[in-house]
Amino acid sequence: MIYWRLLWSFFQIGLFSIGGGYAAMPLIQRQVVDAHPWLTMTQFADIMAIAEMTPGPIAINAATFVGIRVAGLPGALTATAGCVLPSCVIVTALAWLYYRYRGLDMVKGVLACLRPAVVAMIASAALSLVVLCFYGQRTLPADPLDADLIAVGLFAGSLVLLRAFKVRPMAVMLGAGALGTALYLLL
Repeated sequence: MIYWRLLWSFFQIGLFSIGGGYAAMPLIQRQVVDAHPWLTMTQFADIMAIAEMTPGPIAINAATFVGIRVAGLPGALTATAGCVLPSCVIVTALAWLYYRYRGLDMVKGVLACLRPAVVAMIASAALSLVVLCFYGQRTLPADPLDADLIAVGLFAGSLVLLRAFKVRPMAVMLGAGALGTALYLLL
């Protein structure tokens, strides 16, 4: 029964995660934290961090990690297959349709309308992770100034390094991880 739940949950994630891994984060959260108590929000944030750092698509990495955690290797294979299956079918069908009807204005209009929805889903995922990192909970506390100052400082420093100085993302992640570990151990 757990395999069917994993397959169906990640099938839904794969089916509705238009826009890639970051857009899928709210959908993954809904399935693995809210709908099924497979993970806590903290475990979800940890898995998302690991899924972002490992090579490959975030949703597939998350499916693999959640599947292993819930039902071992068969669970990982089931969840990953559920996540990949809708994409394979949809991309094949869309490629055929796009190739056949790519000149139509309606097709161009549909693609233009999807862009804002994808941006909103990515922003929602980012905001959820920022609130969790800064406050250690899913919602803003009564006192928004009661944030984890180390997390806020690491975020701000990383943002400056990435945007202003164009430091490579992998170097920023490794540096922030090392600095964060040292600061949390010392303080």
